[in-house]
Amino acid sequence: MDILVKPIVTEKMTAQGERFNRYGFVVRRQATKLQIKKAVESLYNVSVESVNTMVYAGKLKSRFTKAGVISGKTTSYKKAIVTLVKGESIDFYSNI
Repeated sequence: MDILVKPIVTEKMTAQGERFNRYGFVVRRQATKLQIKKAVESLYNVSVESVNTMVYAGKLKSRFTKAGVISGKTTSYKKAIVTLVKGESIDFYSNI
């Protein structure tokens, strides 16, 4: 299951999970919506209604230090928002 990299556990995604039954995942760049749907269904034993994906480009970052300007780039990634069927949910905190 190398399609799902990690779940997105932020304040915004937690609110969407409670209100709209949507959960976010960082996924592999080449993964399709069908592959993401099958991976979530098999890993969490839930039924997926829809999958929305978006690709985030890496941002350029720079900071000023004593040694001069240090510049770099954040990594780019693909994010999937998975909407589950009404009545089902995923508990990310059960394995802690």
